[in-house]
Amino acid sequence: MVSKSDYNLLQSIVDVVGFLLLSIAIIVQSIVKSCLPNSYKNLKNLKGQNVLITGGGGGLGRLLASRLARHGAVVILWDVNEEAVAESVKQVKAQGGVAHGFKCDLANNEDVYRVAEITKKQFGDVDILINNAGVLSGKLLLDTPDHLIKRTFDVNIIAHFWTVKAFLPAMIAKNRGHIVTIASMAGHVGISKLVDYCSSKYAAVGFDEALRVELEDQGIMGVKTTAICPYFIKSTGMFGTVNSRFLSTLELSDVADRVIDAIQKEEESVMIPGAMNIGMLLKPMVPWQVVSMFLRGLVPDAVPSHTSVGDTRKLSTKLNNNIINSCTDYKTEMKCD
Repeated sequence: MVSKSDYNLLQSIVDVVGFLLLSIAIIVQSIVKSCLPNSYKNLKNLKGQNVLITGGGGGLGRLLASRLARHGAVVILWDVNEEAVAESVKQVKAQGGVAHGFKCDLANNEDVYRVAEITKKQFGDVDILINNAGVLSGKLLLDTPDHLIKRTFDVNIIAHFWTVKAFLPAMIAKNRGHIVTIASMAGHVGISKLVDYCSSKYAAVGFDEALRVELEDQGIMGVKTTAICPYFIKSTGMFGTVNSRFLSTLELSDVADRVIDAIQKEEESVMIPGAMNIGMLLKPMVPWQVVSMFLRGLVPDAVPSHTSVGDTRKLSTKLNNNIINSCTDYKTEMKCD
């Protein structure tokens, strides 16, 4: 007669063996799929898809809007800067695309839900949500005013909760949709002068992974999530003067193309450049002193030029503490994506 403890042990062995066999099959399938040319892959068709992009008033958000419109998507742009988002819409329409813009304060959950309702009433459900808006204070932690730290988190991660809560229910109901998080390599490594920024991007990476697991745990396999983690990008207003050694900063157009490629392939996590995946594998394998020495050598100064704390406080008062999440509107208080 088999005892209960023996049965539990046998069941555990069966579970482990089953897990290993299934894992091997999934890994082999993934390798084969990655080696296939794009012509053999089942790419997501973007034509007619409602794509909402936060921080669409400039930088990566504006360029993504242009690229997606060329694929036939209906682009909906949100930004706190009304003039900037209007200019983005104008540029997309000038190339023959379909675009709509709304002013939205992403740090205000009530405003997010209000604009979300207007968006849904006018254009229907959002098929692809791209949480792109981001801000940067770019100072040593002890030189960063509390309100700028809060602003970094409000825009870079807290806003993701509001936008996802606004649009995820319809995706779940249809078991179809895509949530894209524009995070950063700073969501995997720490950099001096970017303590608040790195922390918010670490949170964004965790948000994406936890949300994906939660959806799969509920059997919702049709709603996809993707975390995009690029290195420093040129021409976004955030890291134009970054002092980067050994590794070149990224061209905005290359990042935009890679983001769209990831959406079409429904990739879960994307490092840009891809070689950074090797670095992420090596990071836990070497002593911390080596990691720190490398990071300090790679990025001697992430934000060489910035205003003083006094200047930012004066500007904050002038702007009535509005959230700055458009590259055309950050002025000198905060840099933004």
